[in-house]
Amino acid sequence: MMRESFSPLSKAMLGRLARLGQKKHRDGEGLFLAEGLRTVSELLQSLPDPSMLHALVLDENAAGQFDGLKRFAGKVWLAGPDEFKRLAQTTSPQGVVAAFRKPESGEFRPAARSFVVALDDVQDPGNVGTIIRTAAWFGAEAVICGRGTADPFNAKTVRSTAGSIFALRIIDAPDLAGALKRLQADGFAVAAAALDGCDYRDFPAWPARRVLVIGNEANGISVDVLALANRRLLIPHAGTRPAVESLNASVSAGILMAGMAMDNG
Repeated sequence: MMRESFSPLSKAMLGRLARLGQKKHRDGEGLFLAEGLRTVSELLQSLPDPSMLHALVLDENAAGQFDGLKRFAGKVWLAGPDEFKRLAQTTSPQGVVAAFRKPESGEFRPAARSFVVALDDVQDPGNVGTIIRTAAWFGAEAVICGRGTADPFNAKTVRSTAGSIFALRIIDAPDLAGALKRLQADGFAVAAAALDGCDYRDFPAWPARRVLVIGNEANGISVDVLALANRRLLIPHAGTRPAVESLNASVSAGILMAGMAMDNG
């Protein structure tokens, strides 16, 4: 597609896309925004279907940096600095914003061997996005987002996923305890990161189906969710006393995922 074939972004489309900065409009439209050349490029490369791109908005400089846009005919628009000020969620817009359709959330049918990550009130969008990205790396089938967890389709979360948001299922579960009970009834073992847990390396094998729960950055896992844990996991520190108070939630999640996901029991 040649640059001169791009149409200018209309005021109506600008307003509609700008509203996607709010969760209620993302939920209502079934769309989310992604920003930046790298993030948008990675998402375009990982699209399950071209129809999941709703709109791609570029400035004059960015328009020449994308190849293969013919498959998105009629969905690519040109915009200037004023429009990007309304669309961008960053202080220095890169001239690339895209709106994608959210993956459909049908019934979750786990495989015989299945690894799932559950987030209990993980509030930082950067942590949520990094955990989604890491879960995709370790082959998780789904990430379940409990109440209080940052919206996985928030622009900052999407940036932190580094294009992996289409690689697994994202499940919204306001009643996380109820969702975990259903998984347990379906043969899943629930493991929870906890300060009173056992060294995660002391578990030599894991069931074929397992779910890892990561809790709130400050308060950990809620009482009702922690009570369901079949195993409580601790990441031990070096030396007799820790040099820092705690690990970042996404770092802890990554360490535990490496231990759980690579062992099929």
